[in-house]
Amino acid sequence: MRALADLSIDAPERQAIRSGGVLRALRVRTALPAAAASTWWFVLPALALYAFIVLVPTVRGSYYSFTNWDGLNPVLHFVGWDNFTAIVHDEAARGAIKHTVLIAVAITIIQNAIGLLLALGVHSQIKSKYVLRVALFAPAVMTPVVIAYLWQYLYTPDGAINRGLGAVGLGSLEQGWLGDPSLALWCIVAVIVWQFAGYSMVIFLAGLQGIPPEITDAAAVDGAGAFRRFWYVTRPMIAPAITVNLMLSIIGGLKLFDQVWVLTGGGPGYATETLSTLIYRDAFQFGEFAYSTALALLLTVFVAVVSGAQYRLLRRQEYA
Repeated sequence: MRALADLSIDAPERQAIRSGGVLRALRVRTALPAAAASTWWFVLPALALYAFIVLVPTVRGSYYSFTNWDGLNPVLHFVGWDNFTAIVHDEAARGAIKHTVLIAVAITIIQNAIGLLLALGVHSQIKSKYVLRVALFAPAVMTPVVIAYLWQYLYTPDGAINRGLGAVGLGSLEQGWLGDPSLALWCIVAVIVWQFAGYSMVIFLAGLQGIPPEITDAAAVDGAGAFRRFWYVTRPMIAPAITVNLMLSIIGGLKLFDQVWVLTGGGPGYATETLSTLIYRDAFQFGEFAYSTALALLLTVFVAVVSGAQYRLLRRQEYA
């Protein structure tokens, strides 16, 4: 018994001692690791599938980025860091990185600001709040390619936007929206924000519904105005929702492809080229698979570093 007392005894073992003595407790201690090990058999199929679909292509792609493979020739040569050096001197790649960062930052700020305002609006006691929630969230469940083709039609010179401007006497504001290098990038941002602001709204709304109304009522009784109640009561309590939304927005913006490719194809010229579209173009149009995998590896590392730093910063603010 003294030897047993020196052991760390878990709750199942204490129950075993009460019901069957020391021998049964030792059997329980032996059975627990075996049961834990057996659960790995349930996880193994998913891990094998993940390794086959994600890990193996990632490792092979990382290797190809250090070669001169063209995607067809079975003979390839190791070239070291030449592809990454070429990225530094490639004007198109530098422009794609700039556009990728600009789109990601713009989407993150605008989408979450609008999503938060929408969440605060539909969280109020207006009678149509349930209808508004459905209507505002509906674009988020539609296929991005379908949304892009819809807006491509709206942006055409004779599309609904220009015709609407002309109908209300604002014909001077008509533009070739996707053909203007200074406007095309912001037109893409507008499409993304329109589609996913409702998605951010739902996440913010979940955070708002978790706030006990007694807290905001007490702040109002103490004389806090609407802004002070939001800033000092509501904002800290929806900090996890803010973290989730900012993470999803920045990651989605950095790897954006579908909408850009359908709306502009990276044009006009290279005005809306992003890393994702440049990777696709180099791989499947120019046959530079090694260079495109180097760009893809750069994008992966970039997303991981940015999202990791953002997560640490936001989590630190949550704890504060």
